[in-house]
Amino acid sequence: MFSWLKQSAKKFGLFSDDDPPPAKSGPRIIPRDQHNISRAHISENALKVLYRLKQAGFQGYLVGGGVRDLLLGREPKDFDVATDARPEEIRQVFRNCRIIGRRFRLAHVHFGREIIEVATFRAQHGEDSDEDVTDGNGRILSDNVYGTIEDDAWRRDFTVNALYYDIRDFSVVDYAGGVEDLNAGRLRIIGDPVQRFREDPVRMLRAVRFAAKLGFRIDAESERAIYELGHLLADISPARLFDETLKMFQAGYAAETFELLRHYALFGYLFPETDAELKQERNHFPHVFVARALENTDRRVEEGKAITPAFLVAALLWEPVAREAAKNREHGMSELEAMQVAGDAVVARQVRHVAFPKRFTLQAREIWILQERLKRRGGKRAETLIGHPRFRAGYDLLLLRAECGEGVAELAEWWTQFQAQDEGGRRDMAAGVREPAKKRRRPRRRKRKPADQGLAE
Repeated sequence: MFSWLKQSAKKFGLFSDDDPPPAKSGPRIIPRDQHNISRAHISENALKVLYRLKQAGFQGYLVGGGVRDLLLGREPKDFDVATDARPEEIRQVFRNCRIIGRRFRLAHVHFGREIIEVATFRAQHGEDSDEDVTDGNGRILSDNVYGTIEDDAWRRDFTVNALYYDIRDFSVVDYAGGVEDLNAGRLRIIGDPVQRFREDPVRMLRAVRFAAKLGFRIDAESERAIYELGHLLADISPARLFDETLKMFQAGYAAETFELLRHYALFGYLFPETDAELKQERNHFPHVFVARALENTDRRVEEGKAITPAFLVAALLWEPVAREAAKNREHGMSELEAMQVAGDAVVARQVRHVAFPKRFTLQAREIWILQERLKRRGGKRAETLIGHPRFRAGYDLLLLRAECGEGVAELAEWWTQFQAQDEGGRRDMAAGVREPAKKRRRPRRRKRKPADQGLAE
């Protein structure tokens, strides 16, 4: 994957396989004729922002994942810009600009549906600062100290994300050894990993995400810090973990991300009940089920098909919901009521960790309830169910359960055939269904009141 980068780098004497990470010194400048980035592969709107900042007398660099992906020969998902202009100055240059954020103020320059994010160079907080910028664990609470491009490079998270493309001479600027790490397929955090992960524990999830996306390995020192500090994720807001979960599981490499999260013992901080089921590994079903669900999600992303967080919730929480529903049935609930009560309870506990919005959890509950409703297909029920807004997702979950050996293969095959029939064929199939006998609900015993209750009054 990195052969062109390795060959060109050695050709021009930039580094060898055994080069250690650079000390904190001046930048390594890679001229235009020694790298593969072309303006033809950069967003036209990002170029507009870079050139306009230059014309206004400011520095402007393409930075981060966009530069990294271009060097790897990939198509960047988005383009970010770093500049010495302050947010208010950026707004003066661009009328189509909005300033966002409090902990980290930056500018969004809007071009229709495309947004170019423009951030002012950041610097580390000085020890003599009067502002409360970290909490008791070292976590950053405010990050609006501005500095130079060098300051900005050394406070970024990973070396491969601290590469800058200079619009003035089309060179690549590397302060932290990011090019060496690209060559080695290595993900390395800048600075002391323990300190950096304490500043922002979500960086551990970002490390996993980038390692899965790029196919890189996390360097040994950062790995040790992740094993040591994973517990800090328990203090991150569920809303922020929701954002990170979507980035990890809806970008086309969810299966690899899942395996790495389990490897580094981080998955349990996101989905504790599912993690508990995975650790029991009854015939390996939970692991196979989750892995297959995420593989299917990746396939849909690759094919350009729509995906929804609701199905992600339904699949990742299916095993704890199914187990709790079984317990509810043992206590005399009907199948539908057992599933509904189980879904409500599991979701209520889950959102304390990852705050999936209600619009997604409500849809997930419908998908779970459909697993029971799909069993009843006689009369007009089947035709009615096909019109249900969540039918396709419910059917997909049923297929997934069948593929993993949950014992619903015959039911899944029936629904597959039913959808392929014309009106007459569907009517004949529904007429031939023998509905499962309804389980009689066991009456609940009422507590008898003592005979003398209330007489004393």
